[in-house]
Amino acid sequence: MINSAFTVILLAGQRPGVDPLAEHFGEPFKALIDVAGQPMLAWVASTLAARPDVKRIVILAQQGDALLDHPGTRWLRDEARVTVRDSGASIVEAIAGTLRSMPQAYPFLLTTADNVLLDDAMIDRFKVGADGADIAVALVERKVLEAAYPGNRRTWLPFRGGAYSGANLFWLGSPEALKVLAIWRRVEQQRKKARAVLGAFGIGLSLMIALRMLTLGGAVARVGRRLGLIAKAVLLPYAEACIDVDKPADHAMVEAILRARASQPDPEL
Repeated sequence: MINSAFTVILLAGQRPGVDPLAEHFGEPFKALIDVAGQPMLAWVASTLAARPDVKRIVILAQQGDALLDHPGTRWLRDEARVTVRDSGASIVEAIAGTLRSMPQAYPFLLTTADNVLLDDAMIDRFKVGADGADIAVALVERKVLEAAYPGNRRTWLPFRGGAYSGANLFWLGSPEALKVLAIWRRVEQQRKKARAVLGAFGIGLSLMIALRMLTLGGAVARVGRRLGLIAKAVLLPYAEACIDVDKPADHAMVEAILRARASQPDPEL
């Protein structure tokens, strides 16, 4: 295990209104949906809390205290490294505010409560790949997922040489990452305006990506140069890294994977 310590930002909020998946399972919050015997938030938080290299876990949610009232997450109240912050109306502003309030806590690992299959191997591989970056994003190549789970449907980002899906893991390695969050906030505010998205990264770069003229690494490097920072895309060789819980079908799949993991013998015994 890599020993360099980091701070975690764990996103556990939801968009305004009723979350369709939470409603489907009869829960007030998506993060509390039960998966294989415990809430999604508990799965992710327990993986992170078990790591000695995690300095602190900051849970961002609109009603964080209510999330920790659940029997399956109440243990987080007694975890000294866990704090809860209000995410408000803008998750981007909440992330940026957390970074500004904790300037000595870099680097940050950002993930989500529905990233239930997150494990140590994924985190360790991502840390190694993100080393030295101001900002990094973890992705899984399409052929990796389809080899393990044929027919599984994800949202794919097409580049020259391959298509990739996000793994809900981000590395915020220095205050330079705030530059990316500022752009993200601008796009968030004008997400229905294509011109705003194009303008955020430059029309030329956007067109090259749209026409698949750039590889994933090339596109990320160009974004970094444009913003004056070091940006990296880290490919993970684990199909499960890009399977989060957004739909009932995802829920069933993740439950099956977790139950299969639980039935495997402990290699240390």
